[in-house]
Amino acid sequence: MAGPCAIEGEEIALRIAERIVSITDKLQIPYIFKGSYRKANRSRIDSFTGIGDEKALKILQKVHTTFGVPTVTDIHETQEAAMAAAYVDVLQIPAFLCRQTELLAAAAKTGKAVNIKKGQFLSADSMRFAVDKVMESGNQQVILTDRGNTFGYQDLVVDFRGIPVMQSFDVPVVMDCTHSLQQPNQASGVTGGKPALIETIAKAAIAVGADGLFIETHPDPANAKSDGANMLPLDLLEDLLIKLTRIREAIA
Repeated sequence: MAGPCAIEGEEIALRIAERIVSITDKLQIPYIFKGSYRKANRSRIDSFTGIGDEKALKILQKVHTTFGVPTVTDIHETQEAAMAAAYVDVLQIPAFLCRQTELLAAAAKTGKAVNIKKGQFLSADSMRFAVDKVMESGNQQVILTDRGNTFGYQDLVVDFRGIPVMQSFDVPVVMDCTHSLQQPNQASGVTGGKPALIETIAKAAIAVGADGLFIETHPDPANAKSDGANMLPLDLLEDLLIKLTRIREAIA
């Protein structure tokens, strides 16, 4: 799963998607385009939240029809599930909301695949209950995505033991290589990050057997409207994925 943090406009979304599709097609990597149609969890009230729900969702739909790839976006409240499901293939539950029973059930009942981000405040074992909520709502299409664990007030740390633990629930497990490097709760009100370590997190995840990777990427992270501090520059993606496919082949 890869794409910009937020949908900023049609031209840039299609440009990012076209570039990633060309890379993943060449490397024969299954690909899901990621973009948030709205950012609900922001540090400040004046932070960018989106270009409008329907406008952004239609852009996600256009990515799907233009390039023939599935798309994923996050939802925040129960009433958003059916709305977003009309446009995208995978509904994502944000980490802070992974215990919200009604939200998980609403996503499940759309029939779309549900990608649940592991809460920064939860153990890997605890995610079993999130999986159960979706499956017991009649949907067996569940993905779990690790995005690190809260470490102090302003940092995260990845415990790679969580990948095989969550795989034991018989669901695919993805490593979020960019959000796991966030440095939240900065005094400025803008989340920081350590993007220089994206390759380190990605290599380790593949080495321990992760089923997939989640990478937010942008042609100009410094000017991205959301989470630029921990995104991968788009022109570095191909080289990274080439290295990762070699690791995957070595452990196969």
